[in-house]
Amino acid sequence: MHTLSVDLGNRSYPIHIGSGLYTQERLIPGKLLAGKAVVITNETIAPIYLEPLLASLRARETAVIPIVLPDGEAYKSWETLNKIFDALLSNRCERKTPLIALGGGVIGDLTGFAAATYQRGVPFIQIPTTLLAQVDSAVGGKTAINHPLGKNMIGAFYQPQVVIADMDTLRTLPPRELAAGLAEVIKYGFIRDSEFLDWLEKNIDRLNALEPEALAFAVERSCQNKAEVVASDERETGDRALLNFGHTFGHAIEAGMGYGTWLHGEAVAAGMVMAARFSEKLGLINKADVQRVVDILLRAKLPVAAPELGADRYLDLMGHDKKVEGGKIKFILLKTPGEAFISNQYDAAALSGVLSTPAEIHA
Repeated sequence: MHTLSVDLGNRSYPIHIGSGLYTQERLIPGKLLAGKAVVITNETIAPIYLEPLLASLRARETAVIPIVLPDGEAYKSWETLNKIFDALLSNRCERKTPLIALGGGVIGDLTGFAAATYQRGVPFIQIPTTLLAQVDSAVGGKTAINHPLGKNMIGAFYQPQVVIADMDTLRTLPPRELAAGLAEVIKYGFIRDSEFLDWLEKNIDRLNALEPEALAFAVERSCQNKAEVVASDERETGDRALLNFGHTFGHAIEAGMGYGTWLHGEAVAAGMVMAARFSEKLGLINKADVQRVVDILLRAKLPVAAPELGADRYLDLMGHDKKVEGGKIKFILLKTPGEAFISNQYDAAALSGVLSTPAEIHA
């Protein structure tokens, strides 16, 4: 097991990475399991991982309340959130009752937002079971639900007490979900870690094959990058926005196509290609750099051609993005593969060219 720390003063917490971890209740601070606890999961994860976790918690004489929700991005909504609140209230859960998220990004976001708002804040624990959640959404304290007009527009910054990333849970991950997670892994290489990008280009086939050693390294390196960024800018007032490379375009794809049609990582992958093309049109990088983005995403079995929504529709959807400031959309652009920056100063014609031909990639 390797342990990293997200350094946030008295709200710092560990990220444990390894195999066979999710039933090791010793990794959860004992004070959190003194009374009752709630485990929130979904209908896909529950048959595989719920009972072993419940058994390990009950061995600590903790009264455990399971909440099993429908699976999918379409359920990251007020209606599903209220199902959690209904269960918490019905079971007389208190301010010290921890909520444990067992699942992917949707479960983590819903659980975190419920924890942030139930009785104005209760403890919560992340046990991410997808690659995307392990390397991104479970770390950093962003919690949210979707709105028809925009993804993750309603939420809160609320940090977990601990993150337990069990590599064994990735063995049951469908190939499409694995690829979606690799999009977020690849993102770190392009925005701030050129050495990691080089490693990914050499080892992407090992990750596709779920080689344990390669996966563990990729998760740890990704979490290290995320932890460093979050520690320096917890509430995304500055450089944390770099983590949204490809997301401004990607969130528009998710909302425009209907939540769940494209997985988040798939939309981010196509969004990264659009962001790279935009960077090229602005004279920041060259065609070879764009091709580098395309090539590694294709090797990770991810889509690189975005859907044709029309420039006006893209602009409308991106206008609801959280990074809009003073009516201007902020974009994460590449200076070079391995270094990104944030800008709301750009040529409108260049942006229109990318949005009008979103599926265009270099041969």
